[in-house]
Amino acid sequence: MTAEAAPAAAGFASLDALVRPRSVAVIGASDEPARIGGRPIAYMKERGFAGDLWPVNPRRATVQGLTAYASVEALPAAPDVAIIAVPAEQVIPTLDSLGRKGCRAVIVFSAGFAEMDAAGEAQQEKLAAVARGHGIRMLGPNCLGLFNDSIRFYGTFTASFEKGFPIAGRIGIASQSGAYGTHVFSAALDRGLGAPVVITTGNEAEVALGDVIGWMAQAPEVEVICAYAEGIRESTQFIAALDLARRNRKPIVMMKVGRSQLGGAAAKSHTASIAGDDTVTQAVLEEFGVVRARTTEEMLDIAYAATKRIYPARNTLGVLTVSGGAGVLISDAAEQAGVAMPPMPEAAQERLRSLVPFCAPRNPVDCTAQVTNNLPLISEFAESVARDGGYASILSFWSQTAAGRSVGPSLQEQMRKVRAAFPDRLWVMSMLAPNKVREYEGDGWVCFEDPSRAVNAIAAMGVFGAAFARAEQPAAEVPLPRVALPEATPSEAVAKALLAEAGVPAVPEHACSDSEAAVMAAEKIGYPVVLKILSPDILHKSEIGGVLLDVTNADAVKHGFATLLERARHHAPAARIEGVLVAKQIKGAVEMALGVFRDPVFGPVAMVGLGGIFIEVLKDVSFRRCPFDAAEAERMIRSLKGFPLLDGARGRPKADVAALAGALSALSAFAAAAGPRLASIDVNPMLVLPEGQGCYAADAVIELDGGGH
Repeated sequence: MTAEAAPAAAGFASLDALVRPRSVAVIGASDEPARIGGRPIAYMKERGFAGDLWPVNPRRATVQGLTAYASVEALPAAPDVAIIAVPAEQVIPTLDSLGRKGCRAVIVFSAGFAEMDAAGEAQQEKLAAVARGHGIRMLGPNCLGLFNDSIRFYGTFTASFEKGFPIAGRIGIASQSGAYGTHVFSAALDRGLGAPVVITTGNEAEVALGDVIGWMAQAPEVEVICAYAEGIRESTQFIAALDLARRNRKPIVMMKVGRSQLGGAAAKSHTASIAGDDTVTQAVLEEFGVVRARTTEEMLDIAYAATKRIYPARNTLGVLTVSGGAGVLISDAAEQAGVAMPPMPEAAQERLRSLVPFCAPRNPVDCTAQVTNNLPLISEFAESVARDGGYASILSFWSQTAAGRSVGPSLQEQMRKVRAAFPDRLWVMSMLAPNKVREYEGDGWVCFEDPSRAVNAIAAMGVFGAAFARAEQPAAEVPLPRVALPEATPSEAVAKALLAEAGVPAVPEHACSDSEAAVMAAEKIGYPVVLKILSPDILHKSEIGGVLLDVTNADAVKHGFATLLERARHHAPAARIEGVLVAKQIKGAVEMALGVFRDPVFGPVAMVGLGGIFIEVLKDVSFRRCPFDAAEAERMIRSLKGFPLLDGARGRPKADVAALAGALSALSAFAAAAGPRLASIDVNPMLVLPEGQGCYAADAVIELDGGGH
């Protein structure tokens, strides 16, 4: 574990009493194994939990053959963890009794809290306060509980074990939904995947998803983390957990559902209006190399591949196939997944053609079905792909050939030898041979029937590897500027001055209170100029005709000045008018847009995308938590589909991407330093000139909370 990860790991270790208890009390214990208060006892008895198990039931002397206790106070000692399965109105006094007894952790099955109504939410807040007052880690309420089969602890009432208990493995499942978390467990069991640790968080009154992921990130029981989330309500522990998992090289595959839009005040900002909760969460997941699964099948595909613990930092895919059609399908899937498939070296291609003249050895390497007539050729081709191609990941497509009685045994033996000679590669097999899968897996292969699913899993391993490699590099320090925000939402001129001081350059301009001053400013700047109405109350000037372009002489400046004042009086009679902004008109630039908005969970989030109206029409944007350095800013810019516009597409000059990245990074630092009063920033357009000539903010809006709107 790295030094940086140690403090976070120590904090997450406080869940040990919850997940690795040596003594368990069940409050509301039932003698009937099928009831909610009876299942945990029945499961732990069946599985052989080695710790103390203390049922609490005032109406029975024994519960399922165990001595029962009349109350919490009557327990022989303070339990490490207590399972609470009593009616909602009894939960708070029960928790208080456990706290006075010295209990360290509780699992609250009981429902009837925040999931119900406002009164239930108030009761849940009281419950959380009691837990915090006693220093108790509390899972739930309204949760299905957890299990840790490595110590045979079953603090859950799920019925999923009726189809089987966990098998050996190192997959951990963290889920806000109890039913779906155990659904994933059952689906993993059907696929022969070991998921011995499952923790469901329910209402998250105290322990949240981030705490659970963090515990798994430092627990030896877990090597791969599957997570299910409906919404992230607490960011500090969540981010610390993702960071710890990345530093400890534990991949996280997450299914995050829900794509709601930010509403209310946030929708005032153009930046916020195109970013919902889901967009921000996605940006955070990408930051830490968490792979987002769209389906349960995809989640388990990725978790399965990750159990091999081979994560290429620079992932390239080599394909060996007996089917040209499968090669095309795999190539399409790789392009969509973003996995590079470089060609084989020319010399290697020539050598393979000398072995099979009608093969297609570029990549995919189609050795054709003819190799089955000369089986030693299989290893010749496979070795060349690994040795000469140097690919980090290798996908072999053999379809039903792998199971054939005539070819299968020799194929398996030859591929086993080649794989063993290159153990650092991720070896994946696509085959229709269910009776052979366990044998191939024993040889170290990852096996899929569908090659497209195989490619998606391979792509995920590369995402993990790149994230783990980034974690090994020292984090760049982002210096924060001193920011003194005005009392109220500023005008455009003041907004641009604030940003320019922080490192976001603005177009040369002057604020003018009368037409004579405007003429003097225009002549000083040089024609043509742009005229814009200047008002802290008119944030989106183009909507009222408050911007005039191509103003080329003094008469046009005077006429334009009067026109803008008249339009402002007509469309926004109550607005405060400070005058007109006279700015240099820049031509030959690429219009981009920068922005910031304050996410209610993750704080200030920065955005970059194509400028003008295209940002709202195309939504080709990239988001990142603030602050970040210029290297990360450039990565965001290069991730845009419209990046070729900056990179010299169709003979255009290359734009000053370095300057744009510097401005974006400076904007992120400004936002991080500004504090919670900053609601949003829109810089649109940001005019990016050719390489070496810089970039300039042509318009800027800073919105403040309580800014008078």
